[in-house]
Amino acid sequence: MLRGLVFGAVLIAPFLSLGPSVAQQPGFVIKASEIRVEGSQRIEPETVRSYVSIGIGDPITPEAMDEALKKLFATGLFADVVVRQEGTAVVIRIVENPIINRIAFEGNKRITDQILRDEVKLRPRVVYTRSRVQNDVQRLIDVYRRSGRFSATVDPKVIQLPQNRVDLVFEVKEGPITAIRRINIVGNSRFSDSQLREIIRTKESIWYRFLTSEDNYDPDRLTFDRELMRRFYLSKGYADFRVVSAVAELAPNREGFFITFTVEEGERYQFGKIDVVASLRDLGVKQLRQHVVAKEGDWYNADLVEDVIGKLTDVVGTLGFAFVEIRPQVDRNRKEKKINLTFRVQEGPRVFVERIDIKGNVRTIDPVIRREMSVVEGDAFNTSKIRRARKRIQNLGFFEKVELTNAPGSAPDKTVVNVTVSEKSTGEISFGAGFSSSVGVLGDIGIRERNLLGRGQDLFLKAQLSSQSSEIDLKFTEPYFLDRRLRAGVDLFRTSRDLSDESSFERQSFGGGLRLGYEITDKVSQSWKYEISHDEVTDVDSAASLAVQEQEGSSVKSEIGQVLTYDARDSRSDPTEGFLARYNIDVAGLGGSVKYLRNRLKAVQYFPITEQVTGSLGGNGGLIVGLNDDTRIIDRFFLGGSTLRGFANLGAGPRDTVSGDAVGGRWMYSGTAQVTFPLGLPSELGIRGRVFSDIGSSGSSDTSVGVIEDTKSLRAAVGVGLSWKSPFGPIAIDISKALLEEDFDETEVLRFDFGARF
Repeated sequence: MLRGLVFGAVLIAPFLSLGPSVAQQPGFVIKASEIRVEGSQRIEPETVRSYVSIGIGDPITPEAMDEALKKLFATGLFADVVVRQEGTAVVIRIVENPIINRIAFEGNKRITDQILRDEVKLRPRVVYTRSRVQNDVQRLIDVYRRSGRFSATVDPKVIQLPQNRVDLVFEVKEGPITAIRRINIVGNSRFSDSQLREIIRTKESIWYRFLTSEDNYDPDRLTFDRELMRRFYLSKGYADFRVVSAVAELAPNREGFFITFTVEEGERYQFGKIDVVASLRDLGVKQLRQHVVAKEGDWYNADLVEDVIGKLTDVVGTLGFAFVEIRPQVDRNRKEKKINLTFRVQEGPRVFVERIDIKGNVRTIDPVIRREMSVVEGDAFNTSKIRRARKRIQNLGFFEKVELTNAPGSAPDKTVVNVTVSEKSTGEISFGAGFSSSVGVLGDIGIRERNLLGRGQDLFLKAQLSSQSSEIDLKFTEPYFLDRRLRAGVDLFRTSRDLSDESSFERQSFGGGLRLGYEITDKVSQSWKYEISHDEVTDVDSAASLAVQEQEGSSVKSEIGQVLTYDARDSRSDPTEGFLARYNIDVAGLGGSVKYLRNRLKAVQYFPITEQVTGSLGGNGGLIVGLNDDTRIIDRFFLGGSTLRGFANLGAGPRDTVSGDAVGGRWMYSGTAQVTFPLGLPSELGIRGRVFSDIGSSGSSDTSVGVIEDTKSLRAAVGVGLSWKSPFGPIAIDISKALLEEDFDETEVLRFDFGARF
């Protein structure tokens, strides 16, 4: 009997305990009667319970507790978590992550605290986690790498504080700039290494590049360099060109990079047959062909093809065809090395722009960006117009990066255009110093904001002082006056010029003006201005010419003028081909005491002689006519200095032979022929030589007093010179010899101009 009782007790004993072992036996399920949280300080226990999927009455299983553990760790709020079962209770033991009290940076000198603080994602009063800190460390290292410091290290330090708080300190060792030691180009035969190095943005490190960062390694810039090289070759006719690889190797000492571009140039192609085919009803192609400027036999140029597509898109759009797509069909004849091109004008997908979303513009207001786009909400979507919009926005100069993409809209026939920009600084302050043969030693200071209050307006204040002149200018420009493409501006100025050496007087002027300009076509623009000024001729020498003495005193000028410009140059800053013409006409007499009609015309043609040698032919002309009065000396034309090399400033033209004073002429003309060429030095130095020949003349002094020599004869000079785009500003030196001159002219052999802005 006793033996049976003992045996029964042994059998039922496991069922009298509700420990974890029972929960693990098949057929037995323990349900949670309590969820207990231990170790919580800031976080409420109920908040902790909300993160787990086990509730009162739910079964307690290893899978459920493991899932709870994972969810709690995933919140990022806890440094340690333990989930265990005690009878029918689930106990959650937590160790909370600390709260960041302060974030500091130590050791950074090249990059400010504010820039680094903007880069990190952690903030004070945010939960500290190791993963977040490591992510921020990588972001800071990336910042230094973008600035060219690849040896920079960032070490995070944690300082424990009471109440489970910490101070986070990023200790930075910036290291030296990781410069570009060498750029190698492999596979090129048509263009030299120096020519291609001039095309790309990345430059080799040389002593004079201390003011730029283009000799620092930047992976993004290297990617851009590949595209620049590709565009260059395609514009020269190498349609098969490709960049095989662009490799950056870090030197063992981590202080320099060696860049190697491997390229395949391929053959050079010419344009073959060029045609326009239209599949749209009632659209004739005859009027479209005249806008195709590419000619058969010319070297193939991908940029020119893109320009033709844009032009045809505009023309077809003005004819009422909204949904149009123009695709160039390329037939490459490798045997004859020609590319036959057919521009196919066909109906594009009937997709409308539902919405234009602009992102990334923190400071610049939306209308400044929207007005550069030729499409608005409700218009037909046009890929060509979107590409041009991106270019126009980029040309504003307000943004580091501009991206235009489109996404599906609310319906199949609608699309959303996303404009993403990254802003850059638009404020400038400049100091300058230099020397000019015309005005002597000079210095200037300028303050400019090109995007005033984020509205795209331009405000510029400049003050210049030299030994012979001074000038203060304040300019304000509204690029979209009355919400139209009208550039309106207001100018205020005060100038003085000491001409005692040339004409025995000083000139002072102050006044203001209004400007209004607009584009007629892509190459033709016009501007109008109204200017009113108070002018004074003072400090006239007692031995000055009578023609100068009669000019002493003050006068008020009220003038309206216009400038018509045709500009077809390939570059405004460094043209190698193209034509520029400018015609000015000014009328004074709408009030004031000065009345005249003045005309000026300038034209110059640039043409490439070889790949690196550029020729130019230019001419200048002017005529001023007094209206019921003689002209003032300060309104007449003078030649010499930069307008006629080989002659001193105001050195050629009518002159009083007794006093030697230049009195100016009512008309003038000048011409120049120049050839610019490299000097065999590395092209990145920016030093080029030139040979030139200048001619010109000025006459009709418009004065009847004094002993005036006014021969109206031709003057001519030849010379050589060089220019250097130095880190301190442009430097120009000319050595010239006057070949045709008058006895009373003043000549000069050496002319030197130096200017620095930093």
